[in-house]
Amino acid sequence: MIYTASLTLVSLICSAVLALSGLGSPLAVAHLAFSVGIVPLIFAAMMHFVPVLTRTGEPDKRLAKLPSVAQATGLVAVAAMQGWLPYGAAYLAATVDLVFAAILLNWIALRARAALGAPHPGWRWYGAALGCLMLALSAIVLIPLWPTYWHALRVFHLHLNTLGLVGLAALGTLPVLLPTALGTADPEAGGWLRRRLWLAASGALMVATGAAISWPFAAPGTALMLVAALGLLGQWGRRFGIRRLLRDGVSASLLAAVVGLLLTLAAGLLHGAGIVSTRPSLLAWASGFLLPLVSGALSQLLPVWRWPGPQTPERLLMRQKLAASGAVRGGFFVSSSLAILVGLATLGAALAACGLALFVVAVLQAVRVSRSTR
Repeated sequence: MIYTASLTLVSLICSAVLALSGLGSPLAVAHLAFSVGIVPLIFAAMMHFVPVLTRTGEPDKRLAKLPSVAQATGLVAVAAMQGWLPYGAAYLAATVDLVFAAILLNWIALRARAALGAPHPGWRWYGAALGCLMLALSAIVLIPLWPTYWHALRVFHLHLNTLGLVGLAALGTLPVLLPTALGTADPEAGGWLRRRLWLAASGALMVATGAAISWPFAAPGTALMLVAALGLLGQWGRRFGIRRLLRDGVSASLLAAVVGLLLTLAAGLLHGAGIVSTRPSLLAWASGFLLPLVSGALSQLLPVWRWPGPQTPERLLMRQKLAASGAVRGGFFVSSSLAILVGLATLGAALAACGLALFVVAVLQAVRVSRSTR
């Protein structure tokens, strides 16, 4: 888990540097962040949470290697997109990742069936997210067979990855992760997850299909996802209060991620109407939603992954260092998203870089925490 998270952070930093400097193929740079960083991290997070949701044991050693192998496969895809390998290697990598997603989905389903009592409904969100990933990868695999439809298939792939895989995995995790970060429970979380899965999942599918075929079909899907995200914000506000959420760095980052998701969905409507182009809306998604989501989740999970088991002083100190700048980071990331959407790309890049730099500094401080703090 630590190895996967470390390589994710490195891939995000390298992708940001390459994007700002204009080096590398834009497609390769984007997949460096997504295929090498985000997808394996989501796999690792699912393997962490599913045993908790189903009250079953940890994954075996072979399955535990899946995120690392997925990162290696992502590197192959990036090399092919950059022109260092034949482009056919990218299609092969997509096929391999499709198999990995199927293996993980089967493992999650088996764990749900083996659960002691009824499993937590969060596992179904992970199943839906992996289903979206499998559809997205299938679209890429079909491009050589249906080259006439390559543009529609790529658009379908893009939206199912950003809103389907990442969106559903995030919305399925946040109702559990945020209360955990605050050291409390949310008795309404299970009910929200049961009621809202169809809303968010069907919304993601409608957006992806509509974006590939005709924008008016995507608009209702965007509305469904907006309702789900707004409902989650409302539930948190009633349960915890905004002040309490902002006082803790982890919860502030996760709150910023949901706000960023709302901005992204609104930007998607503007993009469909021809007001915002593809690149700004995608960059706004990355800076306003992805970066606060990853930094907030890792601030909570890295100490647990480094020192699993009962709570210890060093784990608390490591979390404290990671969370210290969480609210400020979240502010930078959301402000960056807004700046990009209004056409201030340079300012948006600078704000995102500031937020990412704060997280890197926090990570460097956190990894220096050792057992000697006892």
